[in-house]
Amino acid sequence: MSLNLEEKKAAVAEVGAQVANAEAIVLAEYRGLEVGDMTVLRAKARAAGVYFRVLKNTLARRAVADTPFADLSQHMVGPLAYGMCSDPVAVAKVLNDFAKANDKFVIKAGAMANHVMTRGEITNLANLPSREQLLAQLMGTMQAPIARFVQTLNEVPTRFARGLAAVRDQKQAA
Repeated sequence: MSLNLEEKKAAVAEVGAQVANAEAIVLAEYRGLEVGDMTVLRAKARAAGVYFRVLKNTLARRAVADTPFADLSQHMVGPLAYGMCSDPVAVAKVLNDFAKANDKFVIKAGAMANHVMTRGEITNLANLPSREQLLAQLMGTMQAPIARFVQTLNEVPTRFARGLAAVRDQKQAA
């Protein structure tokens, strides 16, 4: 079903707004994929906060023109699905996990600002911990010295109290 001019402009504007907020875009070929599988992928993407859309390549080229993702235009060939998100790991993880489970869903390329990524780079990005996990690790690392300092400060009065208790017990026994 072809789109009229107004629908095309609306689609380019919608995708352009998503591209403006995106940190990463991943392109994947979906040739031969069943509708049910694509519906499952859309649900997973929505749950992860990933914008996922099948779009004509000419419209996608217009949406990424004059953006840091403009170099990705050379890879926009064939039936492609576009995934984009403000969290680069999330989009890579969702599409890479789906590609592992479905042979007909093939990741072609991806991009972060001014850098086009290969399939291998997208796989490496997908294997990184999520943003929340990285923040939790950072907070744990930042808290460790403070926690050790508090334990050290607490150890002095604790040892003093144990020493007094030992002297008291020794005097009572004698």
